Formats: sequence, C-alpha cells, structure tokens
Amino acid sequence: MTIIETFADLPTSRGPMRAHLFVPAGAGRHPGVIFYSEIFQVTGPIRRMAAALSGQGYLVAVPEVYHEFEPPGSVLAYDQAGSDRGNSLKTTKELASYDEDAAVLVKFLSTHERGTGKIGAYGVCLGGHLAVRAGLHSGVHAVAAFYPTDLHTGSLGAGKKDNTLERLAGVATPFFFVWGRQDPHVPLEGRMKIAARLNEVGTDFEWHEFDAAHAFLRDEGPRYNPALAHVCTSLLLRFFSEKLHE
Repeated sequence: MTIIETFADLPTSRGPMRAHLFVPAGAGRHPGVIFYSEIFQVTGPIRRMAAALSGQGYLVAVPEVYHEFEPPGSVLAYDQAGSDRGNSLKTTKELASYDEDAAVLVKFLSTHERGTGKIGAYGVCLGGHLAVRAGLHSGVHAVAAFYPTDLHTGSLGAGKKDNTLERLAGVATPFFFVWGRQDPHVPLEGRMKIAARLNEVGTDFEWHEFDAAHAFLRDEGPRYNPALAHVCTSLLLRFFSEKLHE
C-alpha cells in the first residue's frame, strides 16, 4: 500500500521530541510500531526501512532519540565524527529520559486515530536496545531487536549502568532477536549472556543468528547484506503479524 510521511513534535519534560510518522494511505486502522534508529538518528536507510514496514500495513513512528541535545531534524553522518557524537550522546542521555520517551510514544500511538491500540517496538543497533527497554512498558505488545548494543554490558545511558536485563523478570511481552555472528559490538559471550537471562526468567522469545556483520540491514555501506536483509524482513513481518494482529 502507499504511505504518507509526516511528523509530530511530542512534548516531553526535556523538550519536544520529533517523531517521524509513516502512515498507510486511506482510512483504515493499523497496529502501531515505534521504530528506534541507530545512533545516527533518522537517516536515509532508517527512513526507507520505516517506509517499507509502513507499506505492509503499520503506523510507524521513528523518534529522534537525541531530541534534548540536537535540533529537530538533525541527522548524524555515517562518518567518524557522526559516530563519535552518537556514541557520546547515548551515554549522556539519562535512562529516565529514554523511558519517558517510550511512554510518550506509546501514549501517542495508542490514541492515534489510525491505530488499533496494538503497539510493537522495533529497533536496530542502539535502537535494538531501546526497543527491548520499551518492551518493559505494559503498552507494548511485541518487540523486535536487531543486533541491540550495550544490552549484555548494561552500559546504556548516563553513568553507563542500565538495568534492562534485570527488569526482564516477569515481563510477558514476546521478543524477537536477530544477531550477526561477526558483530564485534555483541560477541558470542555477550549473546550467550543475554540468552541465558532470557531463559532464566522464562521470557517468550525467538532467536536468530546469521553469518553477518553489525548493521547488515543498513542499505548503505559495505556491511549491507541485501539477501539476508530480505530474509530478516520476512521473519520480522511474520512475527509482527502473529503478535500485533491477534
């Protein structure tokens, strides 16, 4: 289906957060998805991924995760300066701010006139961790996390000490994880630590590993694996179809 792209500036206690919206054209209602970007914010590849998901029948909101530090519409470049800035901000922003952003987005999507009330969280890299953390919110019904960083080290946010894995106990949300075995940001021991915690607390989850690098979904740069991205997108759509259309 065709889509309409727009944005909304949502109020938070730390100033407005711009959320880029990808809405299926027409008058129907659709499940909402919070799509969390990499550290570079809403780049071209992220926009294309959001548009592709929306075209499958989802109301997609992509927040600017560093809204309290960067002007609305800011995009960090895929270069060393952009990487340095993004990595610095992810451990400058407070965990409470990440959590407030998630709550604001859940409220926005749950009351949107084009939404069904069902909400998923989806993210890549930094966004994968933020999607998992959003899944701690009772208003999120499914989480898809692609190569989430800092989850095994518990080093997200100011002070580099998050509690995401610890808080998974008792969470009923279903999770979907995808990893690249050649990803230096999440080595084997890190993946096994995450899997062990998920099994320990009885999380409803599925797990996929592929011979791929970090950020293999990004359709820009040498790590992109288009064939694998196609396979993973199909798996993602099947997961959301099962969990958000119940």
